[in-house]
Amino acid sequence: MTETRWSHLTAPELRALAARDAVVLLPVGSTEQHGAHLPTGVDDFLAAEVCRRAASAAAGRVPVVVAPSVWCGLAEHHMSFGGTMTLSLPTFHALLRDVCRSVLRAGFRRILLVNGHGGNVTALNALVGELTAELSAPIAVTSYFTVGRKAIREALETQQHLMHACEGETSMAMAAFPHLVREELLDRAAGPATELQSEDTRPVQRFVPFEDVTGSGTAGDARAASAAKGERMLRGCAEALAEQLAVIWEERR
Repeated sequence: MTETRWSHLTAPELRALAARDAVVLLPVGSTEQHGAHLPTGVDDFLAAEVCRRAASAAAGRVPVVVAPSVWCGLAEHHMSFGGTMTLSLPTFHALLRDVCRSVLRAGFRRILLVNGHGGNVTALNALVGELTAELSAPIAVTSYFTVGRKAIREALETQQHLMHACEGETSMAMAAFPHLVREELLDRAAGPATELQSEDTRPVQRFVPFEDVTGSGTAGDARAASAAKGERMLRGCAEALAEQLAVIWEERR
């Protein structure tokens, strides 16, 4: 398998990929509580996992580099549970600006931010315009659970989309890093249903601490999770992202 991870490649190898006009995927996640049964790095790990799989799926069609992930995002709403790290919006903006600037200075021209955390969605959608203007380069963004919405919906049994430490996230964790899932705690891993932030249709938006949503830190029902479902979702999200990479490649040639 061809290596695509930036941090596993040498500087000359990266210069060669930049000369081929490779697309750089930048996973953007979060480190935050995910109930009692999942590790705090779920959003970070899953965004990176989908990016790596997408790069593999795109091999032979599109040269791709997967940058080291941005593991900290906007998670103020989870802070009361402990185990969570969060950034202010200006710091998040500055961090993404400097990482993207470094990628561009390394010779690459195409950057796609691939988000894995619902709490980042609104900010990232606004910041890509700021980053494009500041860096004089087109910066695009998606969330793996948006580009892979169809695959996720078809794999789930108890919900239509990802929630939090739910059937979906737990299934993908079981498939990608099973040793980090506390399966002995799954029988208590259930909470109320929530909307994806990107699809929330409430007429008035306000800050809602997650403890006001669920006392367990879990939204959705992880008891229905399985590694088989997780593999289907990861594969489907990666394939959908690879298709978008092909579109980006053709648009910019």
